[in-house]
Amino acid sequence: MKEFELINRYFKGRGITRRDVNLGIGDDCALVTVPQNCQLAITTDTLVAGVHFFDDIEPRALGHRALAVNLSDLAAMGAEPTWVSIALTLPSIDQQWIEELTDGMHEIAEYFNVQIIGGDTTQGPLSITICAKGTVPEGTALCRNGAKVGDWIFVTGPLGDAGLAIESRKQGLTIEPEHLKHIKKRLNFPTPRVAAGQVLRGLASSAIDISDGLLADLGHILNMSQVSATVNIESIPTSDAMKASLGFEQQLPFILNYGDDYELLYTVPDSNKSMLDVKLRQYGVEAICIGQIKSGEGQIDLLHKGEKFTFKHQGFEHFSKDLS
Repeated sequence: MKEFELINRYFKGRGITRRDVNLGIGDDCALVTVPQNCQLAITTDTLVAGVHFFDDIEPRALGHRALAVNLSDLAAMGAEPTWVSIALTLPSIDQQWIEELTDGMHEIAEYFNVQIIGGDTTQGPLSITICAKGTVPEGTALCRNGAKVGDWIFVTGPLGDAGLAIESRKQGLTIEPEHLKHIKKRLNFPTPRVAAGQVLRGLASSAIDISDGLLADLGHILNMSQVSATVNIESIPTSDAMKASLGFEQQLPFILNYGDDYELLYTVPDSNKSMLDVKLRQYGVEAICIGQIKSGEGQIDLLHKGEKFTFKHQGFEHFSKDLS
């Protein structure tokens, strides 16, 4: 099977068709219509075998994950996902593997009403690059630079499960089968908080998705907003699997440092705090307050039961380690 046969079989004519796509797969470019009075939100992520996923990941999970991490970026901006382009690099053609990979892609794309409108296929070491696009009403996008002193800090769900899944494999941690199943699902089939992101427009002052770890991603908001923060460790939500598998201090590296959870981290002015929970619960999302913004220059003070808590933190950052 050659390149254009692969495209025609696994991408062209599959998935949903949006009315705002004027020209999809098959030409040099796709053509789309952006709604009036909206801005176009664009994000790109690359997933590389051995860096972002284990080499033996199930292909359906990889397909889901590749799109999910990009849709999560759109969610963090309060955008409605619309179109994606996919650049797929494969070492060889395994038709069953590609079938399952693209099934995973089409399933999540259909769920979020997203059309795959183009991309590229090449031969080489396994990697997937997704460029996702979405729309957001002019002037309403959520950014990282809007947090103000006195704002409250929230997350949309439990943290640390994806990291626990990774380390359970790397370190051979003993985890009960039902809990292991849960954390593996959280790692391989993350749920982008698209609806929550759109609800937060007009309510939140800043937002980011947790891809590099709570402290690292909160640091991005603080640095861009030129403020500091206090975080109450005991308020950070964790799953039953995390609680059952590790003691409190063992949990900390996972809930504070590890990424790949793709929950939203956002700040809300005190005046909007009361209506937040009501609006989010309509979409099955809980508003979980973990701290507050204060004056300063990007520092994060951790509190445990009201007392200052010292923890060395470092989120994931490319090129921070020598891979040679």
